[in-house]
Amino acid sequence: MTDGPLLWYVNRATGVVLLLLLTLTVVLGVLSVRGSHGRRLPAFVTQDLHRNLALLGVVMLGVHIASAVVDSYVDIRWWQALVPAGATYEPVWLGLGALAFDFLLVLVVTSLVRTRLGHRSWRAVHLSAWVAWCLSVVHGIGIGTDLRQPGGLAVLPTLGCCVAVLAAFIVRASWARRPEPPHSVRSVA
Repeated sequence: MTDGPLLWYVNRATGVVLLLLLTLTVVLGVLSVRGSHGRRLPAFVTQDLHRNLALLGVVMLGVHIASAVVDSYVDIRWWQALVPAGATYEPVWLGLGALAFDFLLVLVVTSLVRTRLGHRSWRAVHLSAWVAWCLSVVHGIGIGTDLRQPGGLAVLPTLGCCVAVLAAFIVRASWARRPEPPHSVRSVA
């Protein structure tokens, strides 16, 4: 069960799907931020979907880590997924993945106690999602053996994720420059 290519495929597939989920979560987070012009998209599109994709990402992260630990091809201990040091297999790249996990863990915990933290404190911590996302991208590029293959198609989802986040920023910036659409005002007579 712990030998053979199945766990390798599970690990790689969950890594790619996880990066896609994290990217969608970040994109929706960018698009759900209220600016001086209010909300541009309905809350169910941004906030609810953002939260649900983040939760699905946590599940996928669990499968990703479990498949890496259980796979006997490389020696990865469970604690190396938490502590960014001590790994013998690709220590830098695995360490970056562990750091990304640590940031995501803090995000999950603080989101669970959001009402007790206050909005300003929660938002300050929540901005670390950017760090987690960037670390995840670099972790995937560095440790993903399929990314190093000449002509490998695994680089396409990673590039797509980077383009999606950049596009979300561009859209968000365009919202800030555009004036608020006029609301219909009913005359009171």
